[in-house]
Amino acid sequence: MRTIVVSGSASGIGAAVRARLEGDGARVLGVDLHDTEVTADLGTRAGRQTALDAILAACERRLDGVVACAGLGPHVPRADLIVGVNYFGAVALLEGLREALAAGAPSAAVAISSNSSTIAGRDGPLVAACLDGDEAGARGVATELDGQGVYAGSKLALARWVRRHAPQAVWAGAGIRLNAVAPGAVRTPLLEGGLADPVYGDLIRAFPIPTGGFGRPEQIAAAVSFLLSPDASFCCGSVLFVDGGSDALIRPDAY
Repeated sequence: MRTIVVSGSASGIGAAVRARLEGDGARVLGVDLHDTEVTADLGTRAGRQTALDAILAACERRLDGVVACAGLGPHVPRADLIVGVNYFGAVALLEGLREALAAGAPSAAVAISSNSSTIAGRDGPLVAACLDGDEAGARGVATELDGQGVYAGSKLALARWVRRHAPQAVWAGAGIRLNAVAPGAVRTPLLEGGLADPVYGDLIRAFPIPTGGFGRPEQIAAAVSFLLSPDASFCCGSVLFVDGGSDALIRPDAY
């Protein structure tokens, strides 16, 4: 039986990923603020260490997969929390469990980025601070930006981190495939929070989705399940867009 860690497993995409993997016969170790095996706040250094200690004890330092799914949306009032969870929490989980994934190789890890990383994400001090591992600096920059800028920047940095690390000897060379999924607008509690926001609600509703309507968490879970499976054994450093065609519509020549 495969053992797979899923952060953000209590709701939304994380819950759908958990259900999909358990339906496929995997043992899932969930990480969230409530209603899961490991209760921890990935937005803090102490919470991340709590999560890692509990996971490594539960899996006996051997894993078949990790899904870094926990995240906060652009409507969250404290922008520094967005970057703390979306980037630094995800990277800490992936880096902290890398040796356990190596022990279970061949294994796989998937980070949940976003199509906003390419549609709205911009290079700048936030992305640079993230990729430099400067959490204090990134949090400081975040307080000077709007929520959407921080959300998109954190997800762009996460996708870049995946691309930079996936081919390295300690990942691909150790038998660990590292990839990312970039969802579009998906009906989750995170999206509902954005729809209820007086600033972001109308913008989200107006966002073009060529296939029509918002996505479902189960559709993202299917993509994650594929990237974790042997069927994706030649996928390494990929960012798979699952967004109903929004990125292709807005950036048709960006390839």
